[in-house]
Amino acid sequence: MDGYEVPLHRALTEQILMGGVPRPIAILNGTIGAAFGIGLHSFYVIPFCLFVHIAAVVMTKRDPQFFDCFRRHIKQKAYYAT
Repeated sequence: MDGYEVPLHRALTEQILMGGVPRPIAILNGTIGAAFGIGLHSFYVIPFCLFVHIAAVVMTKRDPQFFDCFRRHIKQKAYYAT
């Protein structure tokens, strides 16, 4: 029907990403890297955090809802004994 169209902006349907990764994952990764790098002077963790970030970017590109789905999977109880 004409006249009943509402523009829908992409920001309403897409996740907020920081560096290609969902925002909570990027903040967690950055906080861990900063805590170990600055607080403990363990600078070998920087390449590890960079690897984790790149892996998270790849997973996010394949499925933007990957981390939400994974978090839900972890919280879900096992109903059937194996």
